[in-house]
Amino acid sequence: MDGGKIKWFLNGKINASVNCIDRHIDFKNTTKDRDRVALIWEKDEPGSEEYITYRQLYEMTNRIANTLLSHGVSKGDPVVLYLPVSPIVVAAMLACSRIGAIHSVVFAGFSGEALRSRINDANAKVVITADQGVRGGKLIELKRIVDAAVAECPNVEKVFVSQRTGNQVPMGKLDVPLEKEMAQHSTECKPREMDSEDFLFFLYTSGSTGKPKGIAHSHAGYLLYAMMTHKLVFNYTPGDIYACVADIGWITGHSYVLYGPLLNGATSVLFESVPTYPDPGRYWEMVQRLKIKQFYGAPTAIRLLLRYGEEWVKKYDRSTLRTLGCVGEPLNHEAWEWYHHVVGDGKCDVVDTWWQTETGGIMIAPRPAGPHSEIISGMPMRPFLGIQPAIVDEKGEEMTGNDVMGALCIKKPWPGMARTIYGHHDRFLETYYKPFPGYYFSGDGGHRHPNGYYQITGRMDDIINVSGHRLGTAEIEDVMDEHDMVAETAVVGFPHEIKGEGVYAFVTLMEDVTEPRDEILKELKDLVKRKIASYAVPEMIQITSGLPKTRSGKIMRRVLRKIAANKPDELGDVSTLADPQVVEALVKNHQVIHSQHQETMKTMHK
Repeated sequence: MDGGKIKWFLNGKINASVNCIDRHIDFKNTTKDRDRVALIWEKDEPGSEEYITYRQLYEMTNRIANTLLSHGVSKGDPVVLYLPVSPIVVAAMLACSRIGAIHSVVFAGFSGEALRSRINDANAKVVITADQGVRGGKLIELKRIVDAAVAECPNVEKVFVSQRTGNQVPMGKLDVPLEKEMAQHSTECKPREMDSEDFLFFLYTSGSTGKPKGIAHSHAGYLLYAMMTHKLVFNYTPGDIYACVADIGWITGHSYVLYGPLLNGATSVLFESVPTYPDPGRYWEMVQRLKIKQFYGAPTAIRLLLRYGEEWVKKYDRSTLRTLGCVGEPLNHEAWEWYHHVVGDGKCDVVDTWWQTETGGIMIAPRPAGPHSEIISGMPMRPFLGIQPAIVDEKGEEMTGNDVMGALCIKKPWPGMARTIYGHHDRFLETYYKPFPGYYFSGDGGHRHPNGYYQITGRMDDIINVSGHRLGTAEIEDVMDEHDMVAETAVVGFPHEIKGEGVYAFVTLMEDVTEPRDEILKELKDLVKRKIASYAVPEMIQITSGLPKTRSGKIMRRVLRKIAANKPDELGDVSTLADPQVVEALVKNHQVIHSQHQETMKTMHK
């Protein structure tokens, strides 16, 4: 892995769409094809699901591929997708792979400005979106958001607009109605032969510098790793109904809604809604109705549903469940026990998985292992086949033996690993390979327990994991600093009983500010929501006269993290600060803000 020069299956030829669709279709027996379901689209309204066969997905994919070709999209061209969770986004991703284009899915909850930055960074000429999205009974104005973004994207030549709701939206000179255009094209499209190392997709994740990173994955290695991890971690067997409820805009959606399941010929559930719509029994009603065998969700959702009690779970038949998975951040002990004993009736394996956008697939998980091998709550436990973790100390030396803690690194390359940050390979090396030469550095801390099992101890860089979504603190700080009345911002994470981590911002204002602080707080939250996304909005903002800085002017973030975590007794030595008295004021102000936040949380969940 030295130098980040990573290549697998050199000169191998492949096409992702062929492996995901074509090879599961019996082209000589159309009757058999009708029974082979690829996707179950679990729409926002329960009970309105649609079934899409591999044959239907094949035809939809080819029509979109031909549409893109007719508008000049060719091999190597990035195509940005800003779409709801639906069959059209799956077909669009596969259509890009069929013709050799590179898809870049942007989560359809990002703001117009966040979308704009990703379109421009990818130099994309084509965007595919929908008229609106539907989520939790609410309409999301996707086309309007795309219009605002594309107005500042000079390279964009075409915006294809799919119909999700059918409601009228403004159509401009760049806009093309997708379904109308698809109807003019053939259901057959010859797949492009791709090299094993050609790029399959870019997926943007937050960076600690404030600039999102376009993580690039190639074809063959990524596809193999997604297929194998899906099959073995979840104990998938042919005929199972498998459900990963992640949004397609995240790496979990790529690897375990689309590529992993379809490569294995599975029936994969596309979940469009939210876990509490129309009530907190939504997941479990879906499990009963669709007869789901494997369920892969987020710790955030599990912790949220736990608060509503057992009755919303017990009223539904979950006897088909065999494997329960979670992804995003470590699942705490209480939530694990509830998931295992209440949701799974104590009969299901709980696979608490650790991996990242950069790894392409699951790296550490309790399974595969022998059927009677123990599973311990609160840790992913076992490296996947071929994965060699290392716990490394501050000097870059590997710590051997058990019961050691340090930086979690990987010693040997694996097929699914990212190849670069698109357009910024130096940044790729700087982030993942320079900190500990000879290793891939995950950015997480790890503890190898006395029994040899692995536990994740949290981020070691300036990344906050909110509901499984990684946010760079610098990205939020940059946005808040744009406010005319803000002099400086420092953002840290704090422990959140539902989201895992929440966002806490410490803000100093310009001199002589007269605007009411409540108005400033509202404006700052609105600014973050508009520039990034609603989940990035700080739950707690402390306006302060000063920040804890060293005499050289560096903000001592460990102090802020302890204050935000409500652990003033663990601040350590603050005598080296330029003004130690700042800390006393921060702690005092935090106590008021923390109490207000606790009351708000209680009110929300009554």
